[in-house]
Amino acid sequence: MVRSNATTVEQYLAELPDDRRADVESVRDLVLANLPQGYVETIRWGMITYEVPLEVYPDTYNGQPLMFLALAAQKRHLALYLTNVAFVPGGEERFKTRYLETGKKLDMGRSCLRFKKADDLATDLIAETIRSTSLDEFIEGYEAGMASR
Repeated sequence: MVRSNATTVEQYLAELPDDRRADVESVRDLVLANLPQGYVETIRWGMITYEVPLEVYPDTYNGQPLMFLALAAQKRHLALYLTNVAFVPGGEERFKTRYLETGKKLDMGRSCLRFKKADDLATDLIAETIRSTSLDEFIEGYEAGMASR
């Protein structure tokens, strides 16, 4: 699946083949167990997203909620988008260095961590990374980034 037309997380998961569903559910459980208060889980852009509700922060550049994290089943891989890593100056390099220190294979763009199976992930580091950014800190990072443009 490249892009889902599901409107709920349950529909999204139901569309996946059994093996991919199990991996996505496992990573979703990791996200939900570590997600700071205030973010909401929804479907947006054909993925499971964790975002800042517009009721909390309506002044976004595109009128859409700010995406904190996303989880997607792409055609050839699964992807976890850790946007908070890209917001922090030096955050991407620090994350990549720490990830490689775990001994796990790293396949990552700016914030997109690609993997085949949930077992491929450095789950302790990912959990810590998710927990590390409160809703208020994420909004502050967004505003700082927008001000520097």
